[in-house]
Amino acid sequence: MKELLVKENVEKRMQNENDDVIYMYEPLELNIDEQYQYIKEGKIFSFFSNLLYYIIAFPVLTILNKIIYGLKIEGKENIKNLQTGAISVSNHVLILDCTMIGLAFGFKKIYFTTRKGSFEIPFVRKLIKLLRAVPIPTEISNKKFFVKQLDEALKNGRIIHFYPEKALWPYYEKIRNFKSGAFDFAIRNNVPVIPIVITFRKPKGIRKIFKSKNDVTVKILEPITYKNKNENKKDSVEKLKEQVHQVMQESFK
Repeated sequence: MKELLVKENVEKRMQNENDDVIYMYEPLELNIDEQYQYIKEGKIFSFFSNLLYYIIAFPVLTILNKIIYGLKIEGKENIKNLQTGAISVSNHVLILDCTMIGLAFGFKKIYFTTRKGSFEIPFVRKLIKLLRAVPIPTEISNKKFFVKQLDEALKNGRIIHFYPEKALWPYYEKIRNFKSGAFDFAIRNNVPVIPIVITFRKPKGIRKIFKSKNDVTVKILEPITYKNKNENKKDSVEKLKEQVHQVMQESFK
C-alpha cells in the first residue's frame, strides 16, 4: 500500500513539469533582499570556497561519482578554448548532477543557480554557498538585483549554470520544455550557451551485478552563440531557446 501511494504521488507531481518529483526537508528560511550577495567573491570567502571546492569536494566527488554512477564525461574539448563568460544548461535528472557539471568544467569557475528552498536546508545551505550555488529569488522585487549581479559575473568571465527544465525528475530520459531565463541572460550579455546532456547507459562488467540503476554520461556539446541581431530581444531569446533545445534533444536520442 505504501509503495502504491508513493507511486501515485510521484505520478501526480509529474503531471506538472514545473514541480520537483522529490521533496526536500526545508525547515529554515532564507531572507533575500536588495543587499543579498548572490555572487560572493571576497578574498576570504574565495579562499575558503576554493579550498572546499578544489582541494576537498573535487577529488572526493570525482571518486564517488565514478563508483556510484560510473560517470563518464565527454566533450571537454568543446570548452577548452572558452575565453568569455558563458551560460551552461543541462537537463535535471539527479539530485547531485550539479557535481557532475562541476567536474566537467574542471578549473573553470562556474556558479550553479538553484531553488531558494535548497538554502533552507540545515547545514546544506552553508555548504552549497561555499560551493558556488546561487539561489533564485521568488519575489519579483528582488529579481532585478539577482539579474544585475549575474550580469556582472558574466562580464567578469564567469560561467553560470541553469536548469531550464526547472524541476528535477530523476532518471528521466527525455528533454523537457525549457524556461526562458537562461537564454535571456545569454542574449542580453552576448555570451555563448553551452548545452550539456546527461544520459544513462546500462552498467557493464561487474557493475551490472551490483547496480539496479543505470550509469551516467555527461556530454558537453559545442557552445552556441546566437548571431541574429536584426530582431527584438524577445524573439532572439525564444529562437535561441528553441535552437539549444533542438540540439540537446538530437544529442539525447
